[in-house]
Amino acid sequence: MKLLIKNVNILTGEDGIINNGFLGIDEDKITYISNIAPGGEQFKDAEIIDGKDGIAMPGLVNAHTHCAMTLLRNFANDMPLEKWLFENIIPREGELTDEDIYKGTLLGIAEMIKSGTTTFADMYLHMDQVARAVTETGIRANLSRGPITSGVRGNGLTVDTNAYMDYKKRWDNTADGRIKVSMEIHSVYLFDEVSIREAAQLAKSTDSRIQIHLSETTTELNTSIEKYGVKPIQAAERFGVFDVPVIAAHCVHLDDEEIKLLKKYNVNPVHNPSSNLKLGSGVARIPDMLKAGLNVCLGTDGAASNNNVDMMEEMHIAALLHKGVNRDPLCVSAEEVLKIATVNGAKALGFEDVGVLKEGMKADLIIIDTNKVHLRPLYNPQAAVIYSAQGSDVDTVIVNGKILMKGRELLTIDEEKLLNSFR
Repeated sequence: MKLLIKNVNILTGEDGIINNGFLGIDEDKITYISNIAPGGEQFKDAEIIDGKDGIAMPGLVNAHTHCAMTLLRNFANDMPLEKWLFENIIPREGELTDEDIYKGTLLGIAEMIKSGTTTFADMYLHMDQVARAVTETGIRANLSRGPITSGVRGNGLTVDTNAYMDYKKRWDNTADGRIKVSMEIHSVYLFDEVSIREAAQLAKSTDSRIQIHLSETTTELNTSIEKYGVKPIQAAERFGVFDVPVIAAHCVHLDDEEIKLLKKYNVNPVHNPSSNLKLGSGVARIPDMLKAGLNVCLGTDGAASNNNVDMMEEMHIAALLHKGVNRDPLCVSAEEVLKIATVNGAKALGFEDVGVLKEGMKADLIIIDTNKVHLRPLYNPQAAVIYSAQGSDVDTVIVNGKILMKGRELLTIDEEKLLNSFR
């Protein structure tokens, strides 16, 4: 299938802005991008999308979430993470079935598509059902499967090598390349050294990325010091976690040496400002991480601690939070936020051909409708996206060259049926 988007302002994510441009798609790739209409027969039979009053930009990458946690949205609130997690969330998660996770994932994917996310990293339960939902809906995802059976959810710690390898074999690079599989090691505080070392070695031997939570709260820091004699970052290094590419959620409580350590191993920290603020966990040192050259990414965390998976809102908060905390209006600019929410996240998740709009890249993009009172006048499209736009302004979503939403209508999910299933 061929698509041609015309008369649209293109925010490339790399080469600035192309005003009133043309963006052509052939199958799953961008094959034309210019401020001049394509000539000849290249797009003679293409479906035409008129992008008038729109901003086309790379799709957003939610680099850390627990998608089916939509099922626990607004369930437990206004409490510290440890009480929230161990006394409320984990007991309720034990009651969730395969079908629950499938429906909760569909709900999260629908919300992400409608707010401009085209790729996400997921870490949760019943991950075959998550892969099923991703396959059906057309979104792109890096899905993690944990080999360690937690003592919190089961009876003691065991490392199930075969279960992880079977999951990776079933799903890695499936759905036309939209699914990649990584390993979940939830955290260093939830498990023990032996199981973490074994899981990390399995990740290395299977050429897997690792998704992990690191240094989210001061309680986690103290627990790690009591348990291992070092903080979570040093424990992860010692146990071999950093021997493979790592997507590290939160990284709130880091000192200068820990930031250097993350840079040494090219760890990808994922900023989750809304969740960290709501749970009172703190504010990550994102300006210092960016200065150190880290590939900082952005995520929503789960809808149980956010309480949504709207990356447009997350970008807005990230752009404002650090200016206020550091009393510096120049730190964490709109340009930097756009990168951490797109190309940086894509790189961390292993999708090297996603995150910018240029010829040869995968056709993952969104169109924002600027014909809104809160987006006029449109002096600077990039600033408008970060400081003024809302998730509900996303009009069109395309992933792998396939239209998933057009005119705010979901094309791969029956939204009415989905909503009725939660009444």
